[in-house]
Amino acid sequence: MARTKAQFKINGGVHPSYHKGLAAAKAIADMPLPALLRVSMSQHLGAPAQPTVAKGDTVKRGQVIGEAAGFISAAVHAPTSGTVKALAPAETATGAKAMAVDIEPDGEDAWVELTTHACWEETDPKQLVEIVADTGICGMGGAGFPTHVKLSPPPEKPIDTLIINGAECEPYLTADHRLMLEYADQIAEGAAIIRKILGAEKLIVAIEDNKPDAIDAMETALKDMKGDVTVLVLETGYPQGAEKQQIFAAIGKEVPSGGLPMDVGAVVENVGTTLAVWDAVVNGKPLTERVTTVTGFPVQTPGNVRSRIGTLYSDLLDFCGGTTGEVAKVISGGPMMGFAQHSLDVTTTKTTSGLLFLAPDQVSEFTSMPCISCGRCVVACPMYLVPSEISQMIEAEDYETAEEISVLDCIECGCCAFECPAHRPLVQHMKQGKSHIMLKRRQKKG
Repeated sequence: MARTKAQFKINGGVHPSYHKGLAAAKAIADMPLPALLRVSMSQHLGAPAQPTVAKGDTVKRGQVIGEAAGFISAAVHAPTSGTVKALAPAETATGAKAMAVDIEPDGEDAWVELTTHACWEETDPKQLVEIVADTGICGMGGAGFPTHVKLSPPPEKPIDTLIINGAECEPYLTADHRLMLEYADQIAEGAAIIRKILGAEKLIVAIEDNKPDAIDAMETALKDMKGDVTVLVLETGYPQGAEKQQIFAAIGKEVPSGGLPMDVGAVVENVGTTLAVWDAVVNGKPLTERVTTVTGFPVQTPGNVRSRIGTLYSDLLDFCGGTTGEVAKVISGGPMMGFAQHSLDVTTTKTTSGLLFLAPDQVSEFTSMPCISCGRCVVACPMYLVPSEISQMIEAEDYETAEEISVLDCIECGCCAFECPAHRPLVQHMKQGKSHIMLKRRQKKG
């Protein structure tokens, strides 16, 4: 096992104010069961899960309440035992609506019968993938890609490198940092399980250099692991934790346009996802809870909270003491890639990494202006795009040209908008363009 500094530097990027000190030193706190849990069927990339329960049903923790609706989908499980009070569409953090199951906890928190695999070294990799699928694990860093799909590359694309992403480059967020400090051994074993599934020769745990304690913790946890194992120290910068950027920083390979990490023999898994894989395989537990950073200067007691999936944002805030002053903006996630909220009636999902509250002096109103051709967005873009030109094509509804100049390669990191002095809605333009193009493709397929 070795500790090394990254030899490759990603393109572009920015350095926003991180403000991680608000919660980084706060140990993970377990939130008591709330009065209601509203569990969305849309917690992952791909098709929403299909509910398998009805109003009035009693459920146990870990019971399937939504089954995967296809290969790129994920099962959803009851976060506690109790009674199903309703099934109805509910608003998600993105503003869209999806079917949700309301559960009234009975206070017993009784689990379904669990099947453990403590001797996973002797378990067939295909069976391990089935466990990951059955327990509903998806990427917990934000994207929510079903993990069993990532762990099932085609035979013609063998994986030689597994990267465990501990960068957590979004400002304010510290949930992954705390997981590495408090569950380093379990994350290490989870990484070993994933490594076995993929047959990967190399294991790299990538962490930004603003988390020296996490680097030390993971180095200690991995010290006796056999084979090619590295703790890779990344230079702090945003978006160092983005999948394609991290692959380049770790192994110097660029994922081709329109391609996937498996095209360069790599798979990237977030530390939270890796811990969930460990819990699923070793303890047999489906994904029913996660750690979320509740933070911001208006929050009475910022911290890292382990709560059940389906917890109302308002209950999370109450657990952290509420606010001490005026709140101008609430963001689900981090300030760079998160979604602004108009209500705290939204509930947590498997991908809720943070809940951020901003004070009035941190928020400003502005009017978008025409591009002044300064080029700052071009310098900042980690994907070598020309956001200003793509944005103007989308404004003109010239989606064909936008596609030709690679709008689909945009990772929606927000670096371009962060640097734009004209306050242009660049990320919104990119999302609009990508959605239009993908819709046209689906319509063409019939």
